Amino acid sequence: MSKAKKKPPMMKTKPKEEVNKKALLWIGSIFVAIVIVMTVLLILN
Repeated sequence: MSKAKKKPPMMKTKPKEEVNKKALLWIGSIFVAIVIVMTVLLILN
């Protein structure tokens, strides 16, 4: 009789660096967008 193969765990932990990079990109892009909007408003005023 062959032994049943042990299945790998279904939920593998993803490295936290990917999440942090995505969050930093989002925060950075939002900050840059706010700075651009403020600059345009100051120029038009």
